[in-house]
Amino acid sequence: MITLKSEREIEQMAKSSKILADIHIGLRELIKPGIDMFEIEEYVRRVCKEKNVLPLQIGVDEGNYNPFPYATCCCLNDEVAHAFPRHIKLKEGDLIKVDMVLGLVEDDFCDVSKLNFDDAESMVYYQENFRGGVADSCWAFAVGEVSEEVRNLMDVTKEALYRGIAAAKVGNRIGDIGHAIQEYAEGKGYGVVRDLVGHGVGPTMHEDPMVPHYGTPGKGLRLREGMVLTIEPMINTGDWEIDHDGERGYVTLDGSLSCQYEHQFVVTKDGPVILTSQGEEGTY
Repeated sequence: MITLKSEREIEQMAKSSKILADIHIGLRELIKPGIDMFEIEEYVRRVCKEKNVLPLQIGVDEGNYNPFPYATCCCLNDEVAHAFPRHIKLKEGDLIKVDMVLGLVEDDFCDVSKLNFDDAESMVYYQENFRGGVADSCWAFAVGEVSEEVRNLMDVTKEALYRGIAAAKVGNRIGDIGHAIQEYAEGKGYGVVRDLVGHGVGPTMHEDPMVPHYGTPGKGLRLREGMVLTIEPMINTGDWEIDHDGERGYVTLDGSLSCQYEHQFVVTKDGPVILTSQGEEGTY
């Protein structure tokens, strides 16, 4: 079922989104050559406890792992989505994508500082029963100095994200979003992942409608004021096909590099309003 969000629900999501965006800003300083990838997970967990924010990915049924045991998905180079944060030293030139879903607790639902994030089974209750301001965003980070190939992939993926968001206007259709992304990325010679898509958000983390990053203009569900969506294109330097590879999550089938950026936004009569903004749009 697709729901249009109330002003109160959007305000709740804006609060959670601000915390999530601030975490990504903090990761800019943390992510550098030589750090252990798992430090990213530890950083996010610390902020969640300090801010009374639930890391809603812990406890989710991801399909390949139930319950999913981490607050973040950390995808390295050819990894596309849903990879575990692991004890791996990041190297100069790596491309890492960090995805998370957070929910700000504003009542007596729980005291996040007292939860055991290492016990994913115990977190299932909080993940399944949370209803409130959900925020979802993924960001890509260059580790030190990266190659021209990596930098170009990052630039194209980010531009594809913003082109998709720009197409999310009242009266347009889901296919207009996917077409804007696909036409741009494929026009630059890249592959657009088709097996994983954007979605509606709030008061739970995954809701209808699904938002593919490919499509036909003028086709699909018509967009209405009050919808809250994510757009999260996963763009590959090679082919679009992917496969699942255990704790590495989904990986490109041909071993090519993959990049992802994701924002959560509201469809309004005046155009899309990004909730997870990190600053000047088109830059962050």
